[in-house]
Amino acid sequence: MAAGQHNPGMEGWAGTLEPASTDESRESGEITKVPGTNLTREEAQERARLLSVDSYEIQLDLSGAQEGGTFRSVTTVVFDSAEAGAATFIDLVAPAVHEIVLNGERRDPASVFADSRIALDGLAAGRNELLVVADCAYTNTGEGLHRFVDPVDQQAYLYTQFEVPDARRVFASFEQPDLKATFRFTVTAPEGWTVISNSPTPEPRDNEWSFAPTPRISTYITALVAGPYHAVHSSWEGDGRSVPLAIYCRPSLAEYLDADAIFEVTRQGFDWFQEKFDYPYPFEKYDQLFVPEFNAGAMENAGAVTIRDQYVFRSKVTDAAYEARAETILHELAHMWFGDLVTMEWWNDLWLNESFATYTSIACQAYAPGSRWPDAFTSFANQMKTWAYRQDQLPSTHPIMADIRDLDDVLVNFDGITYAKGASVLKQLVAYVGMDEFFQGVRAYFKRHEWGNTRLSDLLGALEETSGRDLKTWSKAWLETAGINVLRPEITTADDGTLTSFAIRQEAPALPAGATGQPTLRPHRLAVGFYDLDGNGKLVRTDRIELDVDGELTEVPVPAGRKRPDVVLLNDGDLTYAKVRLDAESLAVVTRHLGDFADSLPRALCWASAWDMTRDAEMPARDYLDLVLSGVGKESDIGVVQSLQRQVKLALDLYAAPAWRETGLARWADATLEQLRAAEPGSDHQLAWARALASAARTDAQLDLLAGLLDGSETIEGLAVDTDLRWALLGRLAATGRADEPEIAAELERDATSAGERHAASARAARPTAEAKAEAWAAAVESDTLPNAVQEAVIGGFIQTDQRDLLAPYTEKYFAVVKDIWEKRSHEMAQQIALGFYPALQVSQDTLDATDAWLASAEPGAALRRLVTESRAGVERALNAQKADEAAAR
Repeated sequence: MAAGQHNPGMEGWAGTLEPASTDESRESGEITKVPGTNLTREEAQERARLLSVDSYEIQLDLSGAQEGGTFRSVTTVVFDSAEAGAATFIDLVAPAVHEIVLNGERRDPASVFADSRIALDGLAAGRNELLVVADCAYTNTGEGLHRFVDPVDQQAYLYTQFEVPDARRVFASFEQPDLKATFRFTVTAPEGWTVISNSPTPEPRDNEWSFAPTPRISTYITALVAGPYHAVHSSWEGDGRSVPLAIYCRPSLAEYLDADAIFEVTRQGFDWFQEKFDYPYPFEKYDQLFVPEFNAGAMENAGAVTIRDQYVFRSKVTDAAYEARAETILHELAHMWFGDLVTMEWWNDLWLNESFATYTSIACQAYAPGSRWPDAFTSFANQMKTWAYRQDQLPSTHPIMADIRDLDDVLVNFDGITYAKGASVLKQLVAYVGMDEFFQGVRAYFKRHEWGNTRLSDLLGALEETSGRDLKTWSKAWLETAGINVLRPEITTADDGTLTSFAIRQEAPALPAGATGQPTLRPHRLAVGFYDLDGNGKLVRTDRIELDVDGELTEVPVPAGRKRPDVVLLNDGDLTYAKVRLDAESLAVVTRHLGDFADSLPRALCWASAWDMTRDAEMPARDYLDLVLSGVGKESDIGVVQSLQRQVKLALDLYAAPAWRETGLARWADATLEQLRAAEPGSDHQLAWARALASAARTDAQLDLLAGLLDGSETIEGLAVDTDLRWALLGRLAATGRADEPEIAAELERDATSAGERHAASARAARPTAEAKAEAWAAAVESDTLPNAVQEAVIGGFIQTDQRDLLAPYTEKYFAVVKDIWEKRSHEMAQQIALGFYPALQVSQDTLDATDAWLASAEPGAALRRLVTESRAGVERALNAQKADEAAAR
């Protein structure tokens, strides 16, 4: 699964896309939490010891999908039991169960079905056969079988999302990754629909699709997508084989579908992965389905990948968005081998599943012949590692190899440790063992464990064989401990500027309060870059030293008589995972010349270091603003520019001293307008600065410009004020009181689509009135009928950084309801509310005290406690940063 592009917290990493679209499927009804569904690791281990599963035959009747409600699900499971007379259970979430037959014996559903489990006792030794007939429910939360009605054509569109425990919402299943089986789906669907699953799509007979059995796969990567989808077909040719490729989307998005570009990236991935993995693509076809209201970036269903349909760009986007889409495409393709062919035994190795896909997708972008994004590791350093550093400094930080006790633990561990830190450490592992040796080990791993389940030790064992490195100590230091190291250069020079000594000091700061574990010094394979200003004022690398850093102090070998360079950059090439600091002389040069690095990656590393220092209250927010304003105009990498824009706005909103905040925001708004007018007409930079202005505008003149761009009375050469930019302009005008319901309704009429509905919901919630806030709160919190994407949009509009006073009363309301919401709503819906409505903007000791009082009195479960504690840590960090910024003014 690709990490979600939406950002539920104020401080998290966010991708380049907007949040999920809205729909008109409100009649579908939200699913609720189901008691007793929390499968524990011990239960899974016992069930895996007892059972081996052979096959599933699943019949689904979706003929009534246009109306919604429920659908008939008939499941026949064939499995073996190691013991006669043993008892176990199968998982199912369903409003009604009509029939349960075990080995020809009917069981009373009222007696054996409770919560989400069907009790199975008296098993036969060897073969058993179970029949379950149930009515299962469509959802509008992006979990199970999601149903969406497109307002453009009023047609229903379905897709499944099963990771982690939601196949049980569609058919009875042994819901754990190590009980693999074959799956044969038979689906009845409305006339004119297309049905897609893991196996190739058959010709329907009387509106019934009978799919061939899949290979042995896990329940969570089975899939079903159905509706009158638009399709484009192609193929990948290689190794004497032709693999059918297809891309699907709703017809209302077909005019925007750039299928050729998507196929190009896909074929590059096939070529590169097959060469690196030396294992044929494991499935018969490869479909990519752009589906509505998807909660994550994408999902690696075997041969039928579902992707959020915001990646079908309706309006102009920057190249960073295309790069992000390509990474998602390649991430899911990598999972076909690592995750689907070879699958983790239990969810504690989720990190490896996701980290491998993340690292290899970015490596493919960086190294594949003909790739459009050879600087992909710049984006990785700038975005993913920033996310990892943030997550690793929260009270909830945990080892990469987390202790996953149950399904609740899994659901909150789709985090920056699992994806971003894990991928960063995997990149360090590649540097440690060597890239050739790494992929040699991966090839052996695939061949040895094809169609099976593995643990981390299986991969590390293969890598030890190919590299000759002992990885047990490495694994213990990197994967079984939490926290970040800090690397600092210690440099002395002679009077003539010659280097006399150079060492790297490694620190292991104390873990955040509440985190478990001890600070750890780790072995780092890294490079040191020497950079000097050339005759053109560019910082160019003049030397590079690669070495192993271990322990507290490591000497760096430098040639005798080497002059001190202008900049000494630790972790050049971003090989390891650590916070890096510059020495005083290097920092002085970088402060003046950050935008003058000839290459994008060292620039990104220095930008990331500055941002990290700002978050750590080592650099005042006002100084960070000065640094960005001095260098962002020279920054050519559009992804870095957009990250800097987000980070400056966040720094001013949260980290700036309140007394100076308005001054800083005014400076930033002026700068966005200046950069917009200076940008090359029609360029990505122009679009990025237009969007930055749309979020920052505050003076009457700036807001007049937004209004003029919206109504056409103002133009900027080369700037296309298209659909999505129009909504961005209108959203800011609504948030500042310059637009109200008539303007929002008119824009929605102009863009009467699901995306338009989402934008309109956000704009309505953004209006600066008590009535608008009350309406938004009632819709998202007091009612449970909003679909996932609409709820997300409402929360996004509700939280406006210029409206602190208006939002202040909702602190008490939040703590009054959040536990009840958590217990009653589905995981995705409850998490949106728990994170989105937390009073992160109320940066004060009062907010910390209110949070502590609630934690003490409400006694929330571990998952909710973690989310609220993480949010509290953001307020505490902001308080510290505001104090540092205030001190800078004295």
